[in-house]
Amino acid sequence: MAGGRLDGTDTPDGTDTLGGTDTPNGAQTSTAQAAQVRAATVRAFEHVAGYLDGLRERPVAPASGYEKIRAQLGGPLPAGPCDPVEVVDTLAAAAADGLTATGSPRFFGYVIGGIVPAALAADVMAVAWDQNAGLSSLAPAAAAAESVAGSWVKELLGLPASASVGITTGTQMAHVTALGAARHRVLARHGWDVEADGLHGAPPVRVLVGADRHTTVDVALRLLGFGTRRLTVVAADEAGRMRPDALRAALADGSGPAIVVAQAGEINTGAFDPLAEICAIGHEHGAWVHVDGAFGLWAAVSASARRRDLVAGMAAADSWATDGHKWLNVAYDCGIAIVADDRAHRAAMSTRADYLVHATDGELDPLEWTPEFSRRARGFALYAALRSLGRSGLTELVDRCCAHARRFAVSLAALDGVAVLNEVELNQVLVRVDDDDATTAATTDLVVAGGEAFVSGTVWRGRVAMRVSVCNWTTTEADVDRAVAAVAAATTGARAGNRPRAAAAHTTSHPRAGSAGG
Repeated sequence: MAGGRLDGTDTPDGTDTLGGTDTPNGAQTSTAQAAQVRAATVRAFEHVAGYLDGLRERPVAPASGYEKIRAQLGGPLPAGPCDPVEVVDTLAAAAADGLTATGSPRFFGYVIGGIVPAALAADVMAVAWDQNAGLSSLAPAAAAAESVAGSWVKELLGLPASASVGITTGTQMAHVTALGAARHRVLARHGWDVEADGLHGAPPVRVLVGADRHTTVDVALRLLGFGTRRLTVVAADEAGRMRPDALRAALADGSGPAIVVAQAGEINTGAFDPLAEICAIGHEHGAWVHVDGAFGLWAAVSASARRRDLVAGMAAADSWATDGHKWLNVAYDCGIAIVADDRAHRAAMSTRADYLVHATDGELDPLEWTPEFSRRARGFALYAALRSLGRSGLTELVDRCCAHARRFAVSLAALDGVAVLNEVELNQVLVRVDDDDATTAATTDLVVAGGEAFVSGTVWRGRVAMRVSVCNWTTTEADVDRAVAAVAAATTGARAGNRPRAAAAHTTSHPRAGSAGG
């Protein structure tokens, strides 16, 4: 298509690529601009509707990999503007085969939820509203939605109503936020202002982490200047739970400022650290206790006393991190940092400038509670998801996913040569085939390549395993059964030496600890 100009003037062939009506000075009229927006968004909606209509039955894995999609999207930058509708169509056509159906009811990889309808619609509105949600004065609706959603999250999780909340991109930055508050407080207790003076010359901070912590904890600690070589790694049990006796011994073997990072939901086994004991031991030694609960914190809303017991005592911690884009089924991206000490939280994250119009008392300025300055209005979708589900809806969602995980475990364990390696306490299932690394890896890859379901790989205690994670609001028992059948067929293929033909597009990685998807 011929290129035109953004000011609405004609191309050499007399056409206006943006569809505008020129005013005498060559600028587009507001009517023409509005027509462009409507045409492009209507076309985008048609593509979105078509994708969502076919989501349940489309192959879960992408049909094409990075190189092919990049070639389709690439080429020289156009010399001039293109019709927005053409751009939307081109993008949709090129991206189609490179989309993983993470919203599919049979996507069981990593820990990734779907999108409940209200959250999807709210995110669409949030994009159109285009609010820079850092200041209440600039985006009062966004700040208010974030404030209400944060209060609801604390209520659901049984955390202190007085705690402060920051909405981030995911648990990764929620860790940075909460551990930044921890760094401030433990050093302030020893007379050090880390925000003013940095870490050089500061009292050494001991950071104690579990042996089976999630990798995002290490990244957060690196960003905060602690360094991974300086971490004190506390031994874990066979399921990945931090051992309280080992924590007590490690804390007793030193002094000074300390931070303990506990875990609610190990990424492979779903196991929970004994949070009540860890909080008590940490506080006995003057440590700040932070809980990584990207998906596991939501056991707190279960109707099952056994599941709620997994997070018993977590309210005694000093900070918590979780995700909205896992079990709350909010679109990417949405993380939540909660800090009991709101003064430490604000001190670690807050910023001031003469040109900013800050909120009055009682109003929320989100930029004071997260590392971001300019930021998208994530609070709208979080609010919409929570309001649409309500307490009982979220409880039913969590318990239904846990029941599906149990169904997976029982059905997979019944297959010849397939072993379930973990006690399924929540929504994670860890599987091994023929007690063999190569066969397990090949089975995982064949499931993904087949397109019927998506699972992901990992390495647990030195052995390759398949991970199954259930947290999508649309998953049914029939979807579980279809996925189990896909695993059964893949085991047969793996034993016969079959491998995916499109290995570059589908092969799953098998890291030490699987990604949380966030």
